[in-house]
Amino acid sequence: MGQDLIRYDVLAQEALRGVIRKVLSEVAKTGLPGEHHFFITFLTSAPGVRISSRLREKYPELMTIVVQHQFWDLQVTEASFEVGLSFSDIPERLLVPFSAIRGFYDPAVNFELEFDVQSAAAANSQPELVDGSSAPAPTPLPQPASVSRLSKDHGQAETGGAENDEAEGDRKDAEVVSLDAFRKKT
Repeated sequence: MGQDLIRYDVLAQEALRGVIRKVLSEVAKTGLPGEHHFFITFLTSAPGVRISSRLREKYPELMTIVVQHQFWDLQVTEASFEVGLSFSDIPERLLVPFSAIRGFYDPAVNFELEFDVQSAAAANSQPELVDGSSAPAPTPLPQPASVSRLSKDHGQAETGGAENDEAEGDRKDAEVVSLDAFRKKT
């Protein structure tokens, strides 16, 4: 198979992040339509993420927020979104780059996007060679995001605006199917 010089994987991820950007921009202008609401999971250690030290201590790696009834001042730029949420009756302001988003889910229509985002620690780790010297870390290639439709009850247990570890544990990953299985054999 030839080398992908076009980088379809990167183009697909950026296009799907554009879906999130467009949806959040519309919500910022007009509010949430109908029963739509969003579960957004992101890496708290990713570059550009701005959350309070209290939240970073509580969620050192991943955090899931719920944009539904109690959010305010949603602002969307080309690179990130900023939103006000309440955690245990304490108002917080979060800034999340789209590149830090790991998952986006709208349970009203069972729509989900998942992204393969590396944590800052994993991205900065240097492998050690057998002779004791360290080699430069390989540049991780972004994986294409997957689009899934899940059962209506996925994510419903999550309330209060923060990650629910039990709900994450019950979550089923999407099945990955190789496209090679469907290609004509020559």
